[in-house]
Amino acid sequence: MQKINHRAAVVGGGPAGLMAAETLAAAGAPVTLYERMPRVARKLLLAGRGGLNLTHSEPLERFLSRYREAEPRLRAAIEAFPPDALRAWCDGLGQETFVGSSGRVFPRVMKTSPLLRAWLARLSGHGVDVRLGHRWTGWDDTGRLVFGTADGEVRGESACTILALGGASWPKLGSDGSWVAPLAGAGVAITPLAPANSGVCIAWSDVFKVRFAGSPLKRIALRCGDETARGEALITVAGLEGGAVYALCPRIRAEIASSGAASITLDLRPDQSQADIAARLAKPRGKQSLATFLRKALRFDPAAIGLLQETAHRAGTPLSGLAPDGVAHLVKSVPIRAHALAPIDRAISTAGGVSFDEIDETFMLRRRPGTFVAGEMIDWEAPTGGYLLQASFATGRAAAKGALEFLKTR
Repeated sequence: MQKINHRAAVVGGGPAGLMAAETLAAAGAPVTLYERMPRVARKLLLAGRGGLNLTHSEPLERFLSRYREAEPRLRAAIEAFPPDALRAWCDGLGQETFVGSSGRVFPRVMKTSPLLRAWLARLSGHGVDVRLGHRWTGWDDTGRLVFGTADGEVRGESACTILALGGASWPKLGSDGSWVAPLAGAGVAITPLAPANSGVCIAWSDVFKVRFAGSPLKRIALRCGDETARGEALITVAGLEGGAVYALCPRIRAEIASSGAASITLDLRPDQSQADIAARLAKPRGKQSLATFLRKALRFDPAAIGLLQETAHRAGTPLSGLAPDGVAHLVKSVPIRAHALAPIDRAISTAGGVSFDEIDETFMLRRRPGTFVAGEMIDWEAPTGGYLLQASFATGRAAAKGALEFLKTR
């Protein structure tokens, strides 16, 4: 292993920053890792409470397409550290992974803490110097890193820096987007941060939201424009959230930005045709109430029936006043108007960030040679399902590889 005498700084202790620190230290570079919170990877720990979804097992080309417009810019980094490599890395930490029924990849123990403990032990073995409670605020006049700490302002010396400061979702866990100001002040172009994998805001009636908030809508399909997503959604007091909603977030956000609202169509029975549903509803229901009839004929739960009644009432016609064809049409295309996305501090992730035009193929800022960026602070987004973490790990590693080449020129 080549000895590198110049120290590297990594700012941010999330997945991208930790991977960057490991890659640098494993190659022989002295590394100082700065983290603003009292412990590293707090967002990763919280995200793994229900099972840490590390990546996805689908074919790589399909996997890469999930990054939409950012795919060409992320391709090289992910191809160099693809899902299989991430799984092998986990195995190397003693954390075997498995593929779930949906194709998502999880640690066998389904928890984050064992993996994180093993990872931090490895970093310690490599000599990584971790400094907690250091909030990065920019550079001084000599180019040194400036940090705010409980004991006042301090400076950090390094020959190169990797910034891996996350987006602006979950600010209480450390990702608050405060890095935007110093980078913008340095002339770096930044696409405004916006919520991604976010719920949508819908003006439910008081009766509906009081009764059905917290109820799931299972095995549905959502459509916005020409994009469709299947999955589940959860009714909330403010609107809808869940996997099917998150998958359409880029399209919904664009429509809201251009038109002030997004038109979404919800299909409560995507595997049944409208004609089949109408035929079921045309059968005599006898003395059954409409809700009971719908529950038995279509196996609807109360939330689905309530959504149909809410929609029909808004249109000015009670659901009971619709013919079977009309009810079937509504079942297949419940119109929903989303007037906003949920606030960014409630989103799972962040869109926007450092423009790809500002970084070269090694993830180094063109305006600040020796400064690299990685992870969610770059302008890309991806749906849930393992894609967010995979790109964070891969870009952290790629930025570190670029930083190593930079250090060797020193």
